[in-house]
Amino acid sequence: MQISDLPYPDPGVPDARSGPRFLLWLGRNQLGGQLKSLAWGMLHFTSVAGLPFGVGLAVQAVVDGSGARLASAAGLIAVLGVAIAVGDTMLHRTAVTNWITAAARVQQLLARRTAALGAALTRRVAAGEVVAVSTGDVEKIGWFVEALSRFAAAALTVVLVCVGLAVYQPALGGVVAIGMPVLALAVLPLLPRATRRADHQREQAGKATELASDTVAGLRVLRGIGGEELFLDRYRRASQEVRRAAVRSARMWSLISAIQVLLPGLLLIVVVWYGVHLAREGRITVGELVTVYSAVMILNYPLRHFEEIAMAYSFSRPSAQRAAKVLALRRVTEPEGGPRERSVSGDGPAAGRDATGTGLAGRHLSGADLSGGDLSGGDLYDPVTGLLAPAGLLTAVVCGDPDLAGRLADRLGGHPPDAVDEADTPAGTDADGQHGEGGKHRESGKHGEAREAGTKASAPPSVLLGGVPLDELSLDAARTAVLVQDKDPVLLSGTLAELLDVPSSGAVTPEAALAAAQCGDVLDALAQASLDDDPMNARITERGRSLSGGQRQRLALARSLVADPEALVLDEPTSAVDSHTEARVAESLRAVRGGRTTVVLTSSPLLLDRADRVAFVHEGEVVAVGEHRELVRTEPRYRAVVTRETDEEAAAAGIGSATGSGPGREPRSGIEIDIEETA
Repeated sequence: MQISDLPYPDPGVPDARSGPRFLLWLGRNQLGGQLKSLAWGMLHFTSVAGLPFGVGLAVQAVVDGSGARLASAAGLIAVLGVAIAVGDTMLHRTAVTNWITAAARVQQLLARRTAALGAALTRRVAAGEVVAVSTGDVEKIGWFVEALSRFAAAALTVVLVCVGLAVYQPALGGVVAIGMPVLALAVLPLLPRATRRADHQREQAGKATELASDTVAGLRVLRGIGGEELFLDRYRRASQEVRRAAVRSARMWSLISAIQVLLPGLLLIVVVWYGVHLAREGRITVGELVTVYSAVMILNYPLRHFEEIAMAYSFSRPSAQRAAKVLALRRVTEPEGGPRERSVSGDGPAAGRDATGTGLAGRHLSGADLSGGDLSGGDLYDPVTGLLAPAGLLTAVVCGDPDLAGRLADRLGGHPPDAVDEADTPAGTDADGQHGEGGKHRESGKHGEAREAGTKASAPPSVLLGGVPLDELSLDAARTAVLVQDKDPVLLSGTLAELLDVPSSGAVTPEAALAAAQCGDVLDALAQASLDDDPMNARITERGRSLSGGQRQRLALARSLVADPEALVLDEPTSAVDSHTEARVAESLRAVRGGRTTVVLTSSPLLLDRADRVAFVHEGEVVAVGEHRELVRTEPRYRAVVTRETDEEAAAAGIGSATGSGPGREPRSGIEIDIEETA
């Protein structure tokens, strides 16, 4: 693979079981480039190691007064010089190619995994760690891949030179052959401590990076509450921890470097002393002494690569471990061999509308269905909470716990947690799977049975769309069928036209979506910033930081409406919008999404009052279903969440309800009237 051929058509399936296994997999996949680099490295290092032999021949020729041998030695040195230049050039070229292609492969793997995980990634891995993996860690992994072939060439050269010296001059060569392995292995006892210190430094650096990224992301809020100095002080302390860890790590590596200088110097002293002794006795010639002396001097150069590979591995191993951790994450447990055919028969939880809410009973779903070919008209059902969103209706969901609402939105989008969370597990389910207070507030018994069966598994059962589990769909099909807009949606930098240029059915135009999301003021502001007064050509800064929170929410809502998925899940889409705009958004949303399945997780009375049905989720399960006004009157827990009712007000409401009169009911009727007038 050449740099010009990047990116890879297919980066492959990595071995992400551990950091060393990932590095080994990466090396095997770059075997061709490693062998090229090794060949050029051998040419370079053996040519460097051959220089002492040429110098020794030249010195001996001068001593003997032989011009012919001196010319031959000069020619040999010239050839070796050319070989050194060519080998060094090509070694650098191939090694850097290995570095860049390895880094590109890792980046492609990370990008593919990030796209597959979506918003679930930052909940499983800290944001700072994701940044560290995709930037610095990729470079460190590439450094190890690049250094590996040069180290292999240097190690082979050292072995060849030691063997050659032992054959050329056994007396001195034997000393060198014994001393060189000692020099190469002398620093091994220090490497574990150096590695631990380097790991600690990178851990502190990752924490500092995470703190910095979180601070930048919440800078607007910090300024609003005056918290900049507090977070600045935290980052200052984290930065000092990184500095202290880096100093401790540098001390250990400087000690290793000092040993790499000291021991070859001691070996050189021993060789010179013993060589002079042998020369005085006439057992070796001056040329042989110069050859061995020069060889020992030259061998310091390849020996430096032993230190480099140790440093590269100690730095790349935790980096590879972090990369493997991200690459090992999976969105869902996918069936072996891809999507399977699924038969929907007349019995079991997948039969009929009462069981699945789909009306698909008796159909045999083929591979085309499972790949997203025909899921229209299907209900969205979560067997964990018992939530049912009928096809074509606007369903509002009220959760007392905002974190539970976020997890529910993720699960509806096909991003379930790795294991059943206790907060998400339905409690108090009776024998027939029904719960709630009875009547119309209960989901069907077969839904309860499906949920009860699912919670017995080690992982929560998949959400069903049209009776088809989302985890049996391909990733593209699942995301085409169900789109989730997070509570804090991300706006990528670019023009407004680029922001709204998303895969869609074409049924909702960008203009219609912007109008439905009540983005008129946003368009006016963008038009002023545009060079041609066209808001569609105005640039939006990264994450939309130049816009207010409400403006970002409405643009994100417009983007979701343009996509026009079969099922749209919105998590608090108007939490930062004023009540008048929120009421208009609610009306427009109902009109634009007519005939499509829409789920809105919110506690806003304005949105709830315009929903076709409202489901109340309490402690991880649906306990009440009905219309907003009905639930306000009949469900105290729902009323407390929606109206922000205090304990004292709830107690008064209970007294009023018990006596059939009193202040408990009338004030809430007044609130509803005020809400109606505001809308």
